[in-house]
Amino acid sequence: MTEVERPSTAFVLSLIGGIFILLGASAMTMLGSWMGNYGYGMMGGGYGGWGGMMRPGFGMMGGLGYGFGFLGVLGLIFGIIVIISALMLNNKPEQHSTWGILIIVFSVLSIFGSAVGGFGIGLILGLIGGILAVTWNPAEAKK
Repeated sequence: MTEVERPSTAFVLSLIGGIFILLGASAMTMLGSWMGNYGYGMMGGGYGGWGGMMRPGFGMMGGLGYGFGFLGVLGLIFGIIVIISALMLNNKPEQHSTWGILIIVFSVLSIFGSAVGGFGIGLILGLIGGILAVTWNPAEAKK
């Protein structure tokens, strides 16, 4: 039984990058949820009927919160795609170019949806891992 050669460095870096993207997206989703539900509006709200307190969830901050929440969900999707692509890279090393391109594309897209690409670390690790996956050349079989 022969051992199949795998792009292990590309796999590990891409997997860790995807995890950081997920962490950044989770933070952004929680921030968006907090701002949407508890953020007090700068352009809305008011003092009528609430005993001097502004109404939560309205106005500019409430709207921004829902926007951050939406971007956070996008980041979660991008992080999941990077992780699945890394796992598929490890399981099907003969398709390394396809999985590497997917890792690169969704790592770059994570800039928009997960707190600047998983705090920047996920973006960088995903890019390096994806580039290593695309350029990986397995050693020729020993004769």
